[in-house]
Amino acid sequence: MKNVVKVVAVSILVFAASQAMAVPSGKSVDWKTPMGQVVFKGENHKALKCSECHPKIFKMKKGSTVMKMADINQGKYCGECHNGKRAFKPAGNCAKCHKK
Repeated sequence: MKNVVKVVAVSILVFAASQAMAVPSGKSVDWKTPMGQVVFKGENHKALKCSECHPKIFKMKKGSTVMKMADINQGKYCGECHNGKRAFKPAGNCAKCHKK
């Protein structure tokens, strides 16, 4: 019984920690690229769970995933959702993510 309680307690802590690391609505994560600063807005992604992208598509540590637009245009990284079906496609929409 003690082992079950320990497993449940650890599971709750892991879940709570993963939620605390989410980018909440009203906040953003920014990083620099050769095409200008990219802004990942929590407001635009609030319907998603962190686990939908992390760690399958992106590593958790900021800056540890090296992305190139060619990869995104081929459906990798942001392009898994930003494909013109689930979310806007990158082509012709640079300013939606890249801020100068």
